[in-house]
Amino acid sequence: MVQNKNTAVYLSVVIPVYNEEECLETMYQRLTAVLDKIKKPTEIIFTNDGSKDRSSEILKEFHERRPHQIRVIEFNGNFGQHMAIMAAFERARGEVIINLDADLQNPPEEIPRFLKKYEEGYDYIGSIRDNRKDSYILRSLPSKMLNKLRGKVTDIHITDQGCMMRLYARRIVDLITQCDESSTFITALGYRFAINPTELVIRHDAREEGESKYDAYRLIRVTFDLFTGFSMAPLHVFTVFGFIVSALSGLLVAYMIGRRLIIGPEAEGLFTLFAILFFLVSVAITGIGIVGEYVGRIYEVVRKRPRFLIKEVLDTEPLVQLDTVKRKEK
Repeated sequence: MVQNKNTAVYLSVVIPVYNEEECLETMYQRLTAVLDKIKKPTEIIFTNDGSKDRSSEILKEFHERRPHQIRVIEFNGNFGQHMAIMAAFERARGEVIINLDADLQNPPEEIPRFLKKYEEGYDYIGSIRDNRKDSYILRSLPSKMLNKLRGKVTDIHITDQGCMMRLYARRIVDLITQCDESSTFITALGYRFAINPTELVIRHDAREEGESKYDAYRLIRVTFDLFTGFSMAPLHVFTVFGFIVSALSGLLVAYMIGRRLIIGPEAEGLFTLFAILFFLVSVAITGIGIVGEYVGRIYEVVRKRPRFLIKEVLDTEPLVQLDTVKRKEK
């Protein structure tokens, strides 16, 4: 479907790409087939997040096939999935923006269901993966546990925070792009900025080509970013715990002094005291680590370095309001 380049865009589909050469052609065929059935103007924005395979060349071919519909952002390095989405958000022209992963585990054929919900009045539509097809031990179980923990700590009640296929209204995307945080958790920001959010249960397919880029460490890292970005709970919990431990330690010292005065000195409790000392030292180290997470986030913001660098943008209609880093409010 060839679109008039001067026509207002109804739907922008944003896709971050990192070493996905095996999946891209299938993604292109299935996604364009879905969009061609939509009777309104659409666009696709791919962000190549420093891929080391042939992803860059393949995306350029896509742009040449549909230059007025497909746009490509080339990063000058690997800056992460959320930064890739953010760069595309800053350039998206659609009234509605849908984020989609390139691995096809969340099928593009679900897009019409999201649009139907949007037309019902919802401005943020999350997704819940039905009958997940990835590893239960390595992916599904840790994800479910972390989802519950994140919900309690941050008060952001997203059922499946790891599923990136989501719909955002234009207003929400504009608010997200105004955030200057170095670690931007887009799904949580979208939920916070939404007026009328909802969720859809969507099909989850097994990855047929390529390899997953997420592991247990990345899930834990994302959880730390979410905790420190949306909640002071870790500091509050540690502070309360510190007061409790200090009070118990004071009682222990009073007991040991009283015992010494009444019974006299003895060496039988020496190893117990060492164990208590080691415990208190470990608590202090943990506290330093938690504080360090928050201080690190502050440092990332105040030094004002670009969150990502763009090497090239393949676009028939470059936006003069955007520089190569981020949108500025004039």
